[in-house]
Amino acid sequence: MQAQPQILTLQEVSEYLRVHRSTIYRLLSLKKIPGFRIGSDWRFSIDEIDQWRREEEQAATRARHEPKP
Repeated sequence: MQAQPQILTLQEVSEYLRVHRSTIYRLLSLKKIPGFRIGSDWRFSIDEIDQWRREEEQAATRARHEPKP
């Protein structure tokens, strides 16, 4: 049997990423962070958040190393 992915609340994901809850809401409104709604509440898969974070880190690293025009 496969383990189900851990699901976080908005408060938990803000603590996990060490950002304010309003930052999470802003990222959600810009569709820049993976999340889904259950009724009026937001939920986040920790696996998807970790993947998103890795992709964001890689993009930031690439941007720092690209030559400036």
